[in-house]
Amino acid sequence: MTTLRIGLLGTGPWARRVHAPALAAHPGVELAGIWGRRAEAAAALAQVHDTRPYADPDELSAVCDAVAIALPPAVQVPLAVRAAGAGCHLLLDKPVATSVPEARALADAADRAGVASVVFFTARFGAEEGEWIAAQAAAGGWFTAHADWLGSVFAEDSSSPYADSPWRRAKGGLWDVGPHALSVLLPVLGDAEAVTATRGPADTVLLTMRHSSGAASTATVGLTAPAAAAGVDLTLRGTAGITTLPRRLDGPEPAYHRAVDALLAAAATGLPNACDIHFGLRVTEILAAAQESLSPLMPLEA
Repeated sequence: MTTLRIGLLGTGPWARRVHAPALAAHPGVELAGIWGRRAEAAAALAQVHDTRPYADPDELSAVCDAVAIALPPAVQVPLAVRAAGAGCHLLLDKPVATSVPEARALADAADRAGVASVVFFTARFGAEEGEWIAAQAAAGGWFTAHADWLGSVFAEDSSSPYADSPWRRAKGGLWDVGPHALSVLLPVLGDAEAVTATRGPADTVLLTMRHSSGAASTATVGLTAPAAAAGVDLTLRGTAGITTLPRRLDGPEPAYHRAVDALLAAAATGLPNACDIHFGLRVTEILAAAQESLSPLMPLEA
C-alpha cells in the first residue's frame, strides 16, 4: 500500500480525540502536519503525534496528498475547496456544509480537481452498523422506519466536551446529528423525495420523510435531551419483520480508521465511495429543505 501523506486541519476536541490519533496510528498514512486556528493548539497537538504544526493551511496542503478536516462547516468549506484545488483528496466531517450553495461549490471543486472524497458518517463506517445497513438495503421490503438520535450536549446536566461549540449551538441537532440519521435511512430506504419538519422542545426536531422506495420514515433529532434520555435507536419495519440498528460499543475511533481506509481505496482506484462529497451534498439538501419547513431557527439560550 502506498502511504498517503495526510494533513489535519483542526485542533478541537473531535480532532484531538479521533482524527489525530487515528491518522498517526494508521499504517497507510503519514500524518504530514497539523494546522489550527490557534497556533498554540496546533503546536501542542503536533508535538503529541510527532509531526509539525503549520501556520498556514495552504502551506500544509501543498505538502500533502490529502487533508482531513475537523472544523465547523462554515470553516470547512473554503479550506476544502482550496485543498481540492491543490490536488488534495478530502476526508470531510459532517455536515459538509449548512447551505446548499456551499455544499454544491465544494462538490464542484472536488469534481474539477478529480480528487477522491469521503465524509465521515460514524454509523456508516462502524463495523457492525455498516454490515447491518448493507444487509437491510439488500433485503428491501421496508414499510416504515423511525430513528431517535438524541444527544445531551446542551442539556442542563451536560458534561459534553462539545458544549462550547458555537456552530452546534447556532444550528442545533438538525444539522449535527440529523446527518447521522440520514446516513442510515437513505441507503436502506432510498432518497428522500419529500421532507417536512416540526419543532419540539429546545433544538429538538421531528423529521417526516417519504422515500423513493415508497417507505415512510420519521426521525427525532436533538442535542438537548436530558442525559438519562439521550441515545440512538433506529428501527425498520417491513416484510422481513422488525430490525434495529446495532449499538456501537467501540467508540468512533475504529470507524474513523475505516473511513481512512475508504479514502485510501478511492484515491487508489478512482472509484467513488458511497459516502463521498455528493452524498454529503444530498444530505445538506435534505436538511436545508427540512429547515425551510420550520420557523426561523433560533440559537439556543446561553
